[in-house]
Amino acid sequence: MFSSRTSWQTTTNPLAQALEEHRRRGLPLLDLSASNPTEVGLHYDRAAILAAFQQPAALEYHPDPRGLPSARQAVAAYYAGRDSHGKLHLDPEKIVLTTSTSEAYSFLFRLLCDPDDEILVPAPSYPLFQFLADLNDIRLVHYPLFYDHGWHIDLEALQKKIRPTTRAILVVHPNNPTGSYVKAEEAAGLIQLCAAREIALIADEVFLDYSHAGSAAPSFAANHQALTFTLGGISKLCGLPQMKLAWLVTGGPPALAEAALARLEIIADTYLSLNTPVQLAAPALISQNEVMRGQLLRRIQENLRELDRQLAQQSLCRRLEVEAGWYAIVRVPATRSDEELAIALLRNCGVLVHPGHFYDFPSDGFLVVSLIAPTAGFAEGMQRILGEMPKLTG
Repeated sequence: MFSSRTSWQTTTNPLAQALEEHRRRGLPLLDLSASNPTEVGLHYDRAAILAAFQQPAALEYHPDPRGLPSARQAVAAYYAGRDSHGKLHLDPEKIVLTTSTSEAYSFLFRLLCDPDDEILVPAPSYPLFQFLADLNDIRLVHYPLFYDHGWHIDLEALQKKIRPTTRAILVVHPNNPTGSYVKAEEAAGLIQLCAAREIALIADEVFLDYSHAGSAAPSFAANHQALTFTLGGISKLCGLPQMKLAWLVTGGPPALAEAALARLEIIADTYLSLNTPVQLAAPALISQNEVMRGQLLRRIQENLRELDRQLAQQSLCRRLEVEAGWYAIVRVPATRSDEELAIALLRNCGVLVHPGHFYDFPSDGFLVVSLIAPTAGFAEGMQRILGEMPKLTG
């Protein structure tokens, strides 16, 4: 009765079952997997955000497949404002607005791929990609990131995975959850490879502005050598996931980029999913990015310092290098599966973390912790985890 593309395992995994039981029993929980910025105690400019939706034009409907010009201009202004060299002046006509980056991915997979075509994606990385691939009848092929005083793309291994059915290479910049940017030499190699093989480059930059060093990382939106699609949105940029506003920027050789945009416009026109009120509010919402990003970066830096302080007092666990983003990876003794360890920490300590296998780590021995969790809860949670670790891994 149902499509094979939706033949997923629908039963909950053991960690989700343990969490459901924990909550059913009314037990206290320290959530160190937090990813929802609206639930971690940030301060929003309620008046400015809500006022942005009090516009009479919100009662009118003038659909534009690429998005209202004023909203696309606000996105272009964001890129121009973050470029310290003053070189990134995007044409708003090359921007297509979507309700989410997930929708943007679906648009691109439909644009680029026939059924069973392949997209190269990094591992470790975010698990959402597999569901999007299944829904769009395409195949994912993982290329490895390796760790050596920081995370790196194995370009040689990636190149060996390219086949005639490969339609795009996807990079997450910075990666989630490793927090690693694509290095300049890696970016140059990828762009050259995509141009030579006539395949697209998709750059997911939702965490782009969360550099822990404070310096702005370059965006792939400036690339003109290979057909490139750059994804962003206010979910992470402004801590506003509930507003459902994202975008994709098309770049590359002019003729190729224009052909892609013409097809994307038809795809977007088929759905017209983005609502008018949020588009009208876009300039005001995007203007919140500095305030919200500042709060989140301060939280991230406080939690990172606390994590390092606690790790320095023991010898079993260590933190892997992280350049950006909302997460840290803690290397732990691999004496049991990561999921078994996460379940034991939940039951014994009342602390929730994500096991590494959720993100396709190549082996056990990795826990992923959120750096945007409230600082007091983060400190207490890590103290419990590190205190319990000798018992669980001895």
